[in-house]
Amino acid sequence: MTFKEPDFWVLEYVTINKDPRTDLVVAIGGTEKAADILQRTGGFLAAPGPRGDYHRLPHGLPVEQQRLKATTASHALLAAGHSVHLDPALNALATPNGDHDAALRYLAHLAERVAAAETSGEIAEILTEIAAPVHGLLPLTREVVVRAWMAASDLQGAAPGEEPEPLARLGDTASSMSQAAHVILRARNHAARAPKLAAPTPPPSTAQPSASCRR
Repeated sequence: MTFKEPDFWVLEYVTINKDPRTDLVVAIGGTEKAADILQRTGGFLAAPGPRGDYHRLPHGLPVEQQRLKATTASHALLAAGHSVHLDPALNALATPNGDHDAALRYLAHLAERVAAAETSGEIAEILTEIAAPVHGLLPLTREVVVRAWMAASDLQGAAPGEEPEPLARLGDTASSMSQAAHVILRARNHAARAPKLAAPTPPPSTAQPSASCRR
């Protein structure tokens, strides 16, 4: 049995990006319906091109206005069922320094978990995230330090063992971080093996039996 490849109308796809030569935000592709959405929701203007008409934002718009209009138009196109590629640099909903902010939130969350921990097992789980051999925070940070030490040594043309004192100490710091991860893992193992505390036994009741019970 043979299967026929489906037909894809590439021109129906809309690509919105910034032209590096002119700094204009342009939208290429799409149907007449897409053109209507670009003009109504994003304020794009139709312009003739060597391969057919395209759309662009007006000249002289501030960068934030460009991002806002491009994002608004792309979401309107998606809501209408069009396929759209929006340049990430034009996405007004993208959070600046998103990875950095996420890392800070992650560390703050670990601190909150430590403060709220009620068992040694919960402490062990947090220490595992910090010092796990492959994906732990400390080994990953050590890897960055090691690479920075090697790159700085190469850029300064320093032979192994002949690095300037600050770079040599950076290498020692990486070794110390490795030892610190080992210490944390030992503490993690100890916490994981700690017996769970038994629930306290309630004291015996001192209440006097009722008259019916005495009878």
